[in-house]
Amino acid sequence: MASTELDPPPAAVGDTPAQRKRNTGEVPGLKSYGLLYGSSPVMLELYAQIERVAATDATALIIGESGTGKELVARTIHDHSARKDAPFIAVNCGAIPDNLIEAELFGHEKGSFTGAVQGRIGYFEHANGGTLFLDEVTEMSPVRQVKLLRALETGTFFRVGGNDLISSDVRVIAATNRDPIVAVKENGLREDLMYRLAVFPLRAPPLRERDSDRELLAQYFLSEMNAQEGTSKVFSKRALDVLRTYSWPGNVRELKNTVYRAFILAEKTVEIAHPHLASRVKKPVTQGDAMNVWVGTPLADAQKQIILGTLKHCGGDKRRAAKALGVSLKTLYNRLGAYENEDSEGSDTATGGES
Repeated sequence: MASTELDPPPAAVGDTPAQRKRNTGEVPGLKSYGLLYGSSPVMLELYAQIERVAATDATALIIGESGTGKELVARTIHDHSARKDAPFIAVNCGAIPDNLIEAELFGHEKGSFTGAVQGRIGYFEHANGGTLFLDEVTEMSPVRQVKLLRALETGTFFRVGGNDLISSDVRVIAATNRDPIVAVKENGLREDLMYRLAVFPLRAPPLRERDSDRELLAQYFLSEMNAQEGTSKVFSKRALDVLRTYSWPGNVRELKNTVYRAFILAEKTVEIAHPHLASRVKKPVTQGDAMNVWVGTPLADAQKQIILGTLKHCGGDKRRAAKALGVSLKTLYNRLGAYENEDSEGSDTATGGES
């Protein structure tokens, strides 16, 4: 999600640039562009960049934290391009097993591997004439990235187990929640592929950098829920203070889910407790390679304690910690990034700074 997980008004696609970057009627001051919502300077700059790259067929690499709406950025590029009437195919590279991703992208012939009982075309062929969005591209192993690089450079590929060279007219947009330079250094992304994807790099800004957008987006979510349920609930003054001051490390996804939960619980006035004041938990007890978590510890806090404790036990080795926890390295990075944001927020609050 990003700027937001909202459906755009029907007129958003195909209007003039001036009409597309408009105020939404539901929340005065909230502008939108295609599938994106926000009026802050960083969002207006993103709209301008999208408009430029949408007019071309250049590959683009969208960089942004989890929850910032990278797929919505990609869809907006597609919807404002000459390919808008062709397919938009979104693929989460991190969700496909490494041994299957090549077949998923490029298709396979019957009998090319165990379980391939019939031939099948891949995402590149499904997206022919349109846009293929590769989310979390850094989760693809470097050896699989070689064939992707060749397909981008030549516009051709072979299906797994096939001998026929296939051409596909596809515009590729990729995304990652990691710094691509760091991913290259850590062997998570081939350097040649990074440069091929990042012909036009875009940054989906985190919510903490979006000034007044936090309150405007929350008001939009609330108005949508009121319209759906036939209610007229409003935020309390305390809720508005939280919306303005909390850094929202989970970005728009966290904001929307928080507003939704608060809406369900509210009678007429929607209250939102400050996340850092919502719970005060006891520290876990660590003995050697064992950790005891107190009964009654909120699940999110228990998970944080276990992750940080495991990382410490592994001497800071993230790959080893991820393996011990049974999660992907990407998931561990996401968690640690969120915890760093929370700690920074807590530090600012304790010293009287802005959150």
